[in-house]
Parts: sequence; C-alpha cells; structure tokens
Amino acid sequence: MSDKKVIVVFGATGAQGGSVARALLQHPGFEVRAATRDPKKPAAVELGRLGAQLVKADVGCPAEVEAALRGSYGAFLVTNFWEHFDKSTEVKQGKMVADLAKKLGLQHVVYSGLENVHRLTGGKLTVLHFDGKGEVEEYFRSLGVPTTSVRLPFYFENFTSFFKPAKATDSGAYVIGVPMGDVPMDGMSVADLGPVVVSVLMNREEFVGKDIGLSAERLTVQQYCEVMTRCLGKTFVDAKSDELKGPRPLVRGVLELANMFRFYLMKPDRDLALTRRLYPQVLSFEQWLLKNKAAFQAL
Repeated sequence: MSDKKVIVVFGATGAQGGSVARALLQHPGFEVRAATRDPKKPAAVELGRLGAQLVKADVGCPAEVEAALRGSYGAFLVTNFWEHFDKSTEVKQGKMVADLAKKLGLQHVVYSGLENVHRLTGGKLTVLHFDGKGEVEEYFRSLGVPTTSVRLPFYFENFTSFFKPAKATDSGAYVIGVPMGDVPMDGMSVADLGPVVVSVLMNREEFVGKDIGLSAERLTVQQYCEVMTRCLGKTFVDAKSDELKGPRPLVRGVLELANMFRFYLMKPDRDLALTRRLYPQVLSFEQWLLKNKAAFQAL
C-alpha cells in the first residue's frame, strides 16, 4: 500500500467524482481517498466497500479540505455550480482547494474545468458555470500547482434528464429540444471520465499544464435523433424550435443553458482523437444508448 499514490477525489459520490473514484480503485498504482460531505450515504458506503478511504470534506470548509489533502500525491476536483447557482461561490471553492494544493505540495491536480467564455468573447457572452471554472483554471496556473484541466462536453446522460425526449401530441414522434441547429455537438458519457483521468495521472509529464477538451462523438441533433430511432424502435426528431412543449429545465437555468449552447455553436476545442487515446474503450453515443436502453425506454 505504501507504494501507491494517494488521490483525493472530491465529489466522490457524484457522477464525475464517482466515475473517477471507481476507475482509480481498479488500478493497482493508486489509493483513493473519497471526499464527501456525508460518508454515510449509500454511494459513499459502496466506495468504502470497494476499497476507498472515506473522509468527510465539504469544499466550502478549508479545515476539512486540508485534512483530506494532507499526505496525498494528487487530487481530482469537481465543483457543482448547479447546487447553489452562484459563480462566486464556485470560484471561492476552487481557489481554496488550489491554495491548499500549493501549500501541501500536491504533485498533480486534475481539475474538471471549462473555458472562461466571458473572457474569450470579450464580454459578449457570459456562461456562469463555464466562466467560474475558467477562472479557477487560471488561478491554479498562476500558483504553479501542477494541474491538468479536463473539459467535458455535453453529457449523453443529459438526454435522460434536462433534455429528455418529449412526445409530440400530433405525430406521436419524440422530439429532442437541443438548440444546435445543424451545428455538430460534442458528447460523451460522464461515466467514461474516470478512465480518462487515470490515463492523465499515469502520464503526468505529458499532461501537466494542459487543458484537455474531451469528446467521444460529434453529431448534429438530427444525427443523435437518427441513432435513437435506429436503436429504440421509435421515431425521434429534432425540435428545431424554442416552442417545444413538455419537460423543461428550471426557469432559473434557462438563460444559463441557452448561453451554454450559444458557446457550443462556436465549436469549442474538443479532441476526439486524444479522448480515444486516453481511453480507447470510450463509448460512442450508439454504444452508450444500447447499454442504457432499458433506462432510456423507461422515460
């Protein structure tokens, strides 16, 4: 055990952190310290059963974060804008972890980041849940903390939550309300993040200081619909309209999501080839859909 590198995984019971923790647990070179606000919750208990060390750590509490990081080789950090809907809170959390990583001399931090859209567009477009992460990326760099930022694209899983199909009352087809028009959109299963992070940690010298845009597939909404139609035996169509009726995101988040898609229309850098090199088994949308067919049909 003494030869293993201890990696602190924040958000270990969430989608991103959970994927990373499970992938690290399957690798003989790493020991996982799973940071969670509630070590007694079922997802945390399961990680403990798999071999993770559970530690109570809220990214809003410096003392808990410092205790979790002490003695570790590195960390995976993800922050959750949607929990509080406040960019300043997310930036504060990220910078606090960066300060402690610098203080404690961590050898490698893999940060789930995104572009600072406000800066990139000269203030013409603001995407709060991107911009905050972009500021934190910049802060890690300014401190000289050995950091790799992994930038996820649209989750395939979003088709079962925020953007799940809505049945049209007239045709009986299922419509997908993702406002991308004919511009291809990068996508990936969040469950595939873990093996990517393991590869990044295993190749520290290559990836420290890099921003890695991830993508498993790049399809237009119509092409996503064609895959759904072929795999699920029902007709799926691109809504191509903001007038779609049916399940929608919370009103508070509509503008934020609309601005996210405006940024997607600018074709941010997502590297299909590098993603596949980091994890050759990364699932295409069709592979993911077939794997999750029962859950998708239950919608």
